[in-house]
Amino acid sequence: MGHQAVDNLTNLFTKASHDLTVVQHRLEREFQQIYPDNANPGKLVSRIKKIQDDLSTLKDQCQELLAAKQDLIDKAQRTLAGNRNLIRKMQASAGIPLSSDYDDPAFANFNQIIDEWTAQVRSRAREENDDSESEDINKLLFSTIV
Repeated sequence: MGHQAVDNLTNLFTKASHDLTVVQHRLEREFQQIYPDNANPGKLVSRIKKIQDDLSTLKDQCQELLAAKQDLIDKAQRTLAGNRNLIRKMQASAGIPLSSDYDDPAFANFNQIIDEWTAQVRSRAREENDDSESEDINKLLFSTIV
């Protein structure tokens, strides 16, 4: 007895699915006849869904890019600072007068780029949540991504 009830329910769902498919095809045909291609509601809905999916993917890729950029900046900063310290030690041991940070345009440009990036991340973190007083730029970046 229970088996027949399951069969009836399955048949009901199958018929409902078939009916919905028929309705969908009729609507598509009607829309094609009534609306020009660029105003077809069915096509507009599918385009909007695709754009939403693309935006979600793009957002994820932007967040990965931001994190990779911060990682690159961190590594460059560590490497350059380490190399600069070694060069200054070698200059001192060789008796070569040390130049100030202001006399080194490459170092000044690098610091300016780091400062601009840090300010950008801080302002973005402030927009997202006002309680960002942290000095750690990686925590700030992470808080804006998450």
